[in-house]
Amino acid sequence: MSSLADVDTHVREVLNIVNNPLAARRASDSVAQSWLRCLTEFRLDPGRFVMPPVLAQHELNERREAASDLIACSKLEMTTLYQQLADPELAVVLVDADGVIVHQVSSVPFGEAVAADGLRVGAMWSEREAGTNGMGTCLIERDCIAVCQHEHFYPRYTSLTCSAAPIFDERGTVVGVLDVTSRSKLLQQHSLVLVGMSRQMIENRLIDARYRHANMIHFHSRPEFVGTLHAGKLAVSDDGVVLAASRSALFQLDLRSPAELCGKRIEEAFNASLEDMIARSIRGSFHPVTVYSAKANSRFFLTAQTSREGAKGATRILMNDPASRDLSAPGARPKAPKKDAREPASTGRLDKLAHLEFGDPRVASQIQLAARVIQRKIPIILRGQTGTGKEVFANALHSISPNGTGPFVAVNCASLPENLIESELFGYRAGAFTGAQREGRRGKIVQANGGTLFLDEIGDMPLALQARLLRVLEEHEVTPLGAETTVKVDFQLISASHRNLIELVQTGMFREDLYYRLNGIEINLPPLRERADALALIGHILETESDEPPTLSAEAKQALLSYPWPGNIRQLRHVLQMAIALCDGPEIRCAHLPPEIANGIAPVTQAAVRAPVSPPPHLADDADTSSLNAIQVKERETVLLLLDEHRWNVSNVAKVLGISRNTLYRKMHRLHIRLSHDTPGASDA
Repeated sequence: MSSLADVDTHVREVLNIVNNPLAARRASDSVAQSWLRCLTEFRLDPGRFVMPPVLAQHELNERREAASDLIACSKLEMTTLYQQLADPELAVVLVDADGVIVHQVSSVPFGEAVAADGLRVGAMWSEREAGTNGMGTCLIERDCIAVCQHEHFYPRYTSLTCSAAPIFDERGTVVGVLDVTSRSKLLQQHSLVLVGMSRQMIENRLIDARYRHANMIHFHSRPEFVGTLHAGKLAVSDDGVVLAASRSALFQLDLRSPAELCGKRIEEAFNASLEDMIARSIRGSFHPVTVYSAKANSRFFLTAQTSREGAKGATRILMNDPASRDLSAPGARPKAPKKDAREPASTGRLDKLAHLEFGDPRVASQIQLAARVIQRKIPIILRGQTGTGKEVFANALHSISPNGTGPFVAVNCASLPENLIESELFGYRAGAFTGAQREGRRGKIVQANGGTLFLDEIGDMPLALQARLLRVLEEHEVTPLGAETTVKVDFQLISASHRNLIELVQTGMFREDLYYRLNGIEINLPPLRERADALALIGHILETESDEPPTLSAEAKQALLSYPWPGNIRQLRHVLQMAIALCDGPEIRCAHLPPEIANGIAPVTQAAVRAPVSPPPHLADDADTSSLNAIQVKERETVLLLLDEHRWNVSNVAKVLGISRNTLYRKMHRLHIRLSHDTPGASDA
C-alpha cells in the first residue's frame, strides 16, 4: 500500500499531464495518451482507487468458453514463459479482447498477494476499469507495451511492472493480450521480448488449431529462419486457396492486411502451385526449397506440409511427379520435371540441430525454444546433469546464430583453478605478473568477440569474478589484467550448469543481478534415462562411431535401455565405443557391454544417493542442518558418504565428483560440513 505522500505526489504527476504539454512529452507517448484517456474520456480520478470489478462465476465461464481456443493455445506458452523467467514474484496473465483475465500462471503466494489488488482470474483490467496498465493499454494501443511502476494511473499499482503484447487472430483482430506482471526491476530488459515471442507462438498455434485440416507453408527470405519463429506461416486449402496468414507472413510479402492474401490462390503469392511445393518439400526431406514471389520476383525459401488427413494426397502428388519441378528461377512457372541442384549451402544450417534429438518431445520443444531466442542474441542458460551434452548443444546453437561465422569459445569454470580463471577470461597485458607470457595474452572473452562465449559450469565461478563478468555484460567491454585501456566486445553468451542457480542465489553463492543478466532464457536438457528417444540416440551413436554400424541383440538392447546412465550421453558414447571395439561380428551382445550394464547392476553413485547416511560422530554434535532443504540434506548425506569412503581425502573426493577442490570446499561450507584437524584421516592431498 502506498503512503499518503506517495499517492499525493503520483496524483499531481498524473494531473499535470493535462495542463503541461512538456510533462506529456517526458512520459512515453503511449502512457501519456493513456493517462489523458483515463482523465478525460473515462473520468477516472487517480486519488480515488476503485478495485477492478470481478465477473460472477457463470459470466466468467461464458467468457472462458468463448475464448476456449485462445486459452488452449496459450496455456503451454504461458507455463513455459513462467518457467523461463524463473521469478516467484511475477504472474503471466492472459486477458480476452475486453480485458477480462481468463487464465493466469503464478506462484501461490504471489497470486494471493496480487489478488488483493484485483489481479485475479475474472477481474476486468481494461483502461476504463483499471486505468493505465499493461493489459488494458495494450488492448487500445494494439502494440507491445511496458508500463513500469509509476507509469500506472493508480498509485495502488506503482509497485508493479507490466510487459504486455497483443494477440492477433488470422483476420488481424486483437483477441487478447499476453502480459507479465512483476515486482522485479531485473526482468524488464528481456521480459517484453520474451512476451512478444510467446505471443507469436500463440498466434501460430491459433492458426494450427483453427485450420488443422489445411496444408501449412512456412517461408522466409533467409533459409535458416524457415524453422524459426520469424518464418511466415500460411494455411492453404487442398485446392490451393490461402485460408489464413500470420503477421510475419504478411510482413515478408509486404502486405498490410490479411484481406490482401486470404481467399486468393497460392499462385498469386508464389511462382508455384501447392502440389509443387509439397512434392519438392517431401523430396527434400522438408529442408527449405527455393521459390520466387509471383509479383516482385523476390526469392524465398519454404517448406510445405500437409495435414494428417492430407498425407495420402501428398503421397499421390509425389508419385505422380517424382522428379518435382524447378522453381528456382525468377518468373518461372511449373514446367517439365527437372532436378533442382541449386539449393544454397545455407539451407542445411538447421540440420546442425538434427543430431540433438531423435523423437523426444521435451528435447524437441527445448530445441525450438532455443532456436527462436538465439536469433535475438538473448543470453541462454543450459541446465542439465553432467554428460547430457550441454557443450554439444551450445555449439549447435552457435552454428545457427547470427554470430555463427565467428569463433565458438568454451570455458569450463569448474576445471580451472581460481587463480587462473581471471586471466583466462579477461587476459593480461605483457608483464602483468610473474610468469606471464612476454607478449601478453588475449582472454577468452576477447577471443569470443564476434562469436559465442560458452561458460560451462557457471555456478562454480568465484563471487569476485562474477562482479567483473557482470560489468563486461553490461558495458560490452573488457579490461585485461594490468592494462589501462578497455577492449570493446560483442558476443552471444551461452552459460551452462548442472546446479540450480536459483538455490545458489538464495544461499549467497551466486550474484542475483548476474543470474538475471545471464538468464535471458533457460533451456533444460533431460537426463538420458528420461529421454523417450534413447533407442534412436543409441542407433545414431553407433552410426557415427562405425563405418559399418553393428546391430544390437535383444538382450543388449534391453540392458542398455534399462540402465540408469548416471554419466548420461557421455557415458553411453564411451560404452558403445568399447562395445564396437570388442564386437567380433555384426551384432553387439551383452558380453560386449560392461558387467554392471549387462547384469543390470545399479551404479554406485545411484546407490550412494539413495542410501541413508549417518553423520560421523565428530560432526553429529555441531552440524546444524535445520536451514537446509530436503535436496540439500540428501546432497549432504552423499558428500559425507564419499568423504568417509575416501577417508576424508578432499582431493580424491573432488576427483570422484568431477569438480575442483575449491568447488568442493564451497559445497561443504554450504552444506555445513566442517573439516577440522581432529577429523579422522582428514587430508587435502
